[in-house]
Amino acid sequence: MLETQMKTQLQAYLQNLRTPIRLIASLDESEKSVELRELLEEITELSDKVHFDDSGLDARKPSFVVAKEGETTGVRFAAIPLGHEFTSLVLALLWTGGHPPKVDAEVLEQIKALDESMKMEVYMSLSCHNCPDVVQAATLMAIYNPKIQTTVIDGSLNQAEVESRQVMAVPMVYINDHVFGSGRMSLEEIIGKLDHKSAERDAQKLNAKDPYDVLIVGGGPAGAAAAVYAARKGIRVGVVAERFGGQVNDTMGIENYISVLETDGPKFASALEQQVKHYEVDLMDLQKTKKITPASDIGGMLQVEMVNGGILSARSVIVSTGARWKNINVPGEQEYKNKGVAYCPHCDGPLFKGKRVAVIGGGNSGVEAAIDLAGVVGHVSLFEFASDLKADAVLVTKLRSLSNVSIHVNAQTTEITGDGQRVNGLKYKERSTHEEHTLAIEGVFVQIGLVPNTEFLKGTVELSPFGEIKIDDHCRTNVAGLFAAGDVTTVPFKQIVIAAGEGSKAALSAFDYLIRTPAPVHAKEPETV
Repeated sequence: MLETQMKTQLQAYLQNLRTPIRLIASLDESEKSVELRELLEEITELSDKVHFDDSGLDARKPSFVVAKEGETTGVRFAAIPLGHEFTSLVLALLWTGGHPPKVDAEVLEQIKALDESMKMEVYMSLSCHNCPDVVQAATLMAIYNPKIQTTVIDGSLNQAEVESRQVMAVPMVYINDHVFGSGRMSLEEIIGKLDHKSAERDAQKLNAKDPYDVLIVGGGPAGAAAAVYAARKGIRVGVVAERFGGQVNDTMGIENYISVLETDGPKFASALEQQVKHYEVDLMDLQKTKKITPASDIGGMLQVEMVNGGILSARSVIVSTGARWKNINVPGEQEYKNKGVAYCPHCDGPLFKGKRVAVIGGGNSGVEAAIDLAGVVGHVSLFEFASDLKADAVLVTKLRSLSNVSIHVNAQTTEITGDGQRVNGLKYKERSTHEEHTLAIEGVFVQIGLVPNTEFLKGTVELSPFGEIKIDDHCRTNVAGLFAAGDVTTVPFKQIVIAAGEGSKAALSAFDYLIRTPAPVHAKEPETV
C-alpha cells in the first residue's frame, strides 16, 4: 500500500521510538478493513518496536488504536490515515512511543493540567488541508493527558455516522458528545478554550512587555514581510496576530509566488513563521486586537489593546490584518453554516460525495471550486450575479467541459433553505426576467470574495467605503505613526506577492518615520477603571 519512498521515510522515523507500541485493529470483512490491515502490517514490518494485533472490539470498523505496549487504550483512528493525515499517523506513532513533540514545555504542562474527563471526536476528510492541525492537537492531548480520549474519524469512511450527527464541515470537534468547534484550530487555540484562566494569564504577560519600536498587528504575508524588514534594522519588533499566517492557512495551492514553483498554504505559512522567528521577532499568536489608540490621544506612544485586556505600546504600528471570506448575507446562510453552507471546497467537498451542491461566485475562486467539486459530488450548479463568468478563460473552458455542471449567470441568490437541520435548497432570481426559482440541493459553497478585517479601527483611521484602510504610496494612514499593508488596505489586487511587497514597504516607511521622529520620554500609563 505504501510507496517505496514513503516506507523508507517511515522506517527512518520509527527509529526514534523509545518504547514499544501496539496497533490494535477492529476489523470486519469489508474492503476498507482489508486495506487497513495491509497498512498496519506494512508499518509493523518497518520496526521491531511496533506490534500489530486484530483483537480490537470497537464498534467502528475499520478502526485501530495506537497504544503503548501492554495497554489497550490510546489514540483511535476510525480511518485509513493517508493523504493529508499520513503525517498525523506518523506523529501518533512517535509520540505514543516516547518521542518528544516539538511543543513548548509550557503548553505540555497546560495539557497535563486539564482536569476534566473528555471524549474528543474529530471528524476530518483525507483531502482537507485544515484538518491535520486539529487531528494532531487532539492526538497530542490524549497522549499527554490520560483523562482525554481522542478518536479521529474519516467522514467519508463513516457516512452513516456523519449523516446522523449532521456533520457537514470539517474539521469538526465534539467533546463529550457536544460540538466544541469547527474549522482550523491550533493546539494553543483548543487549550485556550478549555483552560478558562489562559486569557487572564496572557493579558498579564502582554502588559509586562516593554514598548516596541515597530509593532505589527496581523501575521499574514504582509505582516511577516514587515516583521522581517523591520527586524533587519536592528530595532525592537513585535507581531501580534489572531492566527499567524492568516488566510494563507486556508489556501490549498500557491503557484504564482515568484521563485516558489508550487506550494500550499499551510507550508507557506510555516515558512513565514520560521523566517520571522529567525530574526528574533517577539511573536504573540492567538491574540485578537480590540482597538488602537493614537499617540496623540494619550501622549507618548500608540497603544494596542487586545480583547483579553492586555495592552502593548509602540512608537509605530503596522496594521496587516488582511481579509476574510465575504458572506452573501441572505436568509439561511448563518442558520445553516456548517450544516450545508461551506466556504472551503477542498475541506468539505468529500462530505457531499454524490450529492447536489451549488457554488456562489463566478470568479476564479468560484469556478475553481466548481471544477474541484465536480470530481466528487453528483452535480454542481454555479451561480454568478453578473451576466458573464469573471474567471480566467482557461478555467471557464474547463468548467464548461464538465458534464455534471450547470451554469447560471445573471442570477441573484435570494435565500438558502433547509429543514431546520441541514440545507435542502437554494432560491434565486433571474435578473433579466425577475423570474424566481428554487433548486433542490444539499450544500452551498460561497466563493464571492473578501471583506477587510477593520472593524476594530472604525473611528480611529480613515477607511474606504468598502472598509479598507486608506493609505498613501508609503503605506501611511491619516494617523501619525500608524501604517498599514496588504489586503486590509486600498492597495489594488489582493495577492500574496503584493501583500508581501506592501508589508516590506510599510516596514521601511515605519523605520523612516522612527529616525525622523524624536522618541517620547515615556509612554502615558493606560487609565484604569
